[in-house]
Amino acid sequence: MSELEIKDDSSPQPLHIKKPEWLKTKIPGGDVFFDIKRDLRSKQLYTVCEEAKCPNITECWSTNTATFMILGDTCTRGCRFCNVKTGDPKGWLDPHEAEKTAQSVVLMQLKYAVLTMVDRDDLEDGGAAHIRTVLKEIRSRSPQTRLEFLGGDFHAKDSSLIEVLAEQPEVFAHNLETVERLTPRVRDARATYRKSLQVLRRVKDLASYPVLTKSALMLGLGETFDEVVQTLRDMREAQVDIVTIGQYMRPSKRHLAIKEFVEPAQFEKLAELAEEFGFLAVASAPLVRSSYRANEFYDKALVKRHAREAQV
Repeated sequence: MSELEIKDDSSPQPLHIKKPEWLKTKIPGGDVFFDIKRDLRSKQLYTVCEEAKCPNITECWSTNTATFMILGDTCTRGCRFCNVKTGDPKGWLDPHEAEKTAQSVVLMQLKYAVLTMVDRDDLEDGGAAHIRTVLKEIRSRSPQTRLEFLGGDFHAKDSSLIEVLAEQPEVFAHNLETVERLTPRVRDARATYRKSLQVLRRVKDLASYPVLTKSALMLGLGETFDEVVQTLRDMREAQVDIVTIGQYMRPSKRHLAIKEFVEPAQFEKLAELAEEFGFLAVASAPLVRSSYRANEFYDKALVKRHAREAQV
């Protein structure tokens, strides 16, 4: 992904691109990892960290951070990079989900919990009321746990955003995933680039407290360097505080092919630019995922925000 390179999406793609050394990871392990996994299984509880085979699971669990997916396992949208099944949940909600999620947070003694979701276009509010219930239950049982919510766009409805923000998650995250040109090919047609920026901007307008906003990008889908830079600029214009940038990894042959394995040096350069643009915290490396070391980067963002406020 050189600065001058232009990608041609119509060019034939190789059937297989060998994974470079910098993307090879160790098998998860360690006493903390296995203790937590055993305790979760004993109560039939699960995390996205396990089911998504996150390469950073041991690192996150050892710092008392984990991610949970709520609103079921069936998404109403069909993004071409995502391995979550698509369908129509027909309004179904698990009445025990709030209790089970909060129980997992307590069991894992989490300092930081990330709640993500499937899109629920079958629900009038996109699932906002249910999300609020889950957040409230975690707050009740584990008030010391910081909460990050990684959500969909809720069709940019203020009422849904207000519902989620009512429980005051420390971070509200919504991922752009890719650059504007590639969005129609990568994401579901209902998830537009401009709508996502609108959601991130509106969260700041609607929140009654100093919420931090966050977004993420995947590289290797055919974007150019300049397009990534413009996307970072667009995020900052929408007042996004934290950004994560990682390498796209193809879940299966049914998903979008990897156009390029972006070298670590490019991630480092983008991190430097993002810092210059004014992001409060930046995580940019091949293995970075949306929730990578979320607690640590939240702390970094707070320190930098307080420093800026002191200068005003």
